[in-house]
Amino acid sequence: MSTETESYKLDEKDIDILRALQENARLTNKELASKVHLSTTPTYERVKRLERQGFIRQYATIIDADKVNLGFTVFCSVKLRQLNNEKANAFTAMMEDIHEVTECYNISGSFDYLLKVHARDMRSYQQFLLNVLGKHDNISSLESTFVMEEVKHQYGVSV
Repeated sequence: MSTETESYKLDEKDIDILRALQENARLTNKELASKVHLSTTPTYERVKRLERQGFIRQYATIIDADKVNLGFTVFCSVKLRQLNNEKANAFTAMMEDIHEVTECYNISGSFDYLLKVHARDMRSYQQFLLNVLGKHDNISSLESTFVMEEVKHQYGVSV
């Protein structure tokens, strides 16, 4: 049984549309059509299909973390005491509700999860560890890696 997404192969125009929208999601359909060298109707239909099939998951505004005083970035590795479906689901549900955590990955290796955390400063990160993550009784250990300089940060994927 195959889904519509699995059965559809992107062509060069689809890829051009995805690249253009990753660069600037605020393009009007007319501007996008001009960029990808199609007329407006086929461009509109392709974008709608790409959205429907899940190639385009959402449109977002990227906020400068420093400008909103949340530029202290930390990658926090988390090891759980027990790892089973119930415990993993409880942990991931908790992550969904924590606004300081902007990314959460289930990873392999010495730790179970990798979190990207934004805070105001070291003290607010410490409070986050003690008062937010510290409330989760299934966390066995944490390791924090502090970002000193962002060298590359690219949104989206290379298509």
